[in-house]
Amino acid sequence: MSTPDVIVVMGVAGTGKTTIGPLVAAALGVPYAEGDDFHPPANIAKMSAGVPLDDHDRGPWLDAIGAWAHGRAGRGGVVSSSALKRGYRDRLRAAAPGVVFLHLTGDRALIEARMSERTGHFMPAALLDSQFATLEPLGRDEAGVAVDVSGTPQQIAGRAVAALHAMTAPAG
Repeated sequence: MSTPDVIVVMGVAGTGKTTIGPLVAAALGVPYAEGDDFHPPANIAKMSAGVPLDDHDRGPWLDAIGAWAHGRAGRGGVVSSSALKRGYRDRLRAAAPGVVFLHLTGDRALIEARMSERTGHFMPAALLDSQFATLEPLGRDEAGVAVDVSGTPQQIAGRAVAALHAMTAPAG
């Protein structure tokens, strides 16, 4: 079984990208990069104030993630990024053509409940509606898999790794 070169763990806030990403990276034996660490301070201040980012705000952030993914080509890695719009994913693919997306999906009520339980994160639950409004699920022509976020982190990561292996397994 092979795995994709670089995996981008995507989804709306609260789906567990920061929890599941490192588990998937550990299972695959590759490094993990936290997508939030690529945000410039102005983006964090804006989100902390409850103001959604616009496409202009996201550009430098996506470019930084794309540069990291490009630098991991041939060596593998896992990085988190909401990557909510097709255009954002296209931008990441332009920087690192081999990326594959792991879309964490789930029931809005579950995601909101998990967001309300976390502490020390700059993204307030109040922005969840804007995240769902912005979300464009993976298209059939996009390399990736969708995994439901119900269950424990270990269960979710296990399903994710299995789905990634299945998508990269040779046919036949």
